[in-house]
Amino acid sequence: MKFSTIHRKPLHYILILGLGALFSCAGNPPSSEVTTSVPAERWSIEQANDWAKQMGWLRGSNFTPSSAINQLEFWQEETFDSETINRELGWAADIGLNCMRVYLHHLAWEVDSSGFKKRVKEYLTIADSHQIKTIFVFFDDCWNPTYEAGKQPEPKIGIHNSGWVRDPGELLYTDSTLTPKLEIYVKDLLSTFKNDTRIALWDLYNEPGNSGYGNKSMPLLTSVFSWAREINPSQPISVGVWADLPELNDFQLANSDIITYHNYSDYDNHRTLIDSLQLLGRPMVCTEYMARKFNSTFQSIMPLLKDRHVGAINWGLVDGKTNTKYAWGDPIPDGSEPPLWFHEIFRKDGTPYSEEEVETIKNLTN
Repeated sequence: MKFSTIHRKPLHYILILGLGALFSCAGNPPSSEVTTSVPAERWSIEQANDWAKQMGWLRGSNFTPSSAINQLEFWQEETFDSETINRELGWAADIGLNCMRVYLHHLAWEVDSSGFKKRVKEYLTIADSHQIKTIFVFFDDCWNPTYEAGKQPEPKIGIHNSGWVRDPGELLYTDSTLTPKLEIYVKDLLSTFKNDTRIALWDLYNEPGNSGYGNKSMPLLTSVFSWAREINPSQPISVGVWADLPELNDFQLANSDIITYHNYSDYDNHRTLIDSLQLLGRPMVCTEYMARKFNSTFQSIMPLLKDRHVGAINWGLVDGKTNTKYAWGDPIPDGSEPPLWFHEIFRKDGTPYSEEEVETIKNLTN
């Protein structure tokens, strides 16, 4: 999702090096101890491409309402903000966006599973009213390792994503009862929404191995694929590749129905990555891009993604409590506006950060 403590080699370099092995398993998972533990079949390439034809070109943002600092503030009953969600998704629809990537959190479900699912349904109803489909994310290895239910912290001034929390984070390694709970959580959500046409894709695990976890994330990664295959939702499942983690990358690419990935680099780097991944023959969605500081912009990257039939999901819709207009590791202590926004499209009042960017988006989305 964001700043990694793992050194990042250019992902296209990694994929090119291992492309022979990856291409050989494009139709079927390789025979290995981890992949054979997945109980159901991965979608065929034909099934995946049929899905892509039905979806059309997905384009949108990673969405957290501006009133929420993290996933818990988004989904807990006391702070679920349907009014803001509706308003901000309306701005997205007005410029032609049709898909949002949205993070869940198991603790919000654990505290109130029936209420949590009711709020997920309400969110989907709001999004659908704007003709927006949703990519839901279950787990996440990024940012703060611990969390609590209830009132969430206020943003730290001028610091990118200061209140975002991992899921499950360090609790996975200290609570022996957690994994069975996580299995129930994933299967409950998937069973409830497995045939919901408003959901485009299940993104099972954001950036496994981030925060220095590396292969320590493999057991949960293999488990969540297994749990999802047992439920066998009508929507595809995927986990995006994002960094130099060969064993994790191999497993993700060999088991995902749709190829998803993250890239915050410039045009040439991004194009080379697409060239490598498209050899796998499956539909692709870039589930994170657009960091102006790194020359990953709407003007440079979004036309490339459209031309190559790759879904385009940028980081951030509206400036808010996540503070992602500030760059990774580059705080502004007085909280003043950065000279160049890192992420986000709109200000809190709905005006664009850049009229030129919004015109680009509107032209591409017709």
